[in-house]
Amino acid sequence: MTIIYGIHNCDTVKKAQKWLTANHIQFQFHDLRKDGLNRNLLTQLSEKSSWDLLINKRSTTFRNLDDSIKQNLTGDTAIETVLEQPTLLKRPLLIEGEELHLGFKPAQYEQIFTHE
Repeated sequence: MTIIYGIHNCDTVKKAQKWLTANHIQFQFHDLRKDGLNRNLLTQLSEKSSWDLLINKRSTTFRNLDDSIKQNLTGDTAIETVLEQPTLLKRPLLIEGEELHLGFKPAQYEQIFTHE
């Protein structure tokens, strides 16, 4: 099952969902705010990608973090910080099979879903 993680009012997440629907790809949407996050999920994500890629450094949430936290967003510090502020994660996060894909670009999704 394809799972897309994001926030329901994020424009990029909406574009990704629209693309998946238009291409008849069934998916489950997990709203990071409404459905929540847990340590286990964040650990799984960090095993598939680095925190350096998982954190949206262009977000207002990231810019508002204390510099000491910004410079130490790895391991448990990253997990605790993201649990408190889920909007730190890049969106959307797409899990297709065992693979994690960050962000959305139509060409990227085309490549992901034409391998089947």
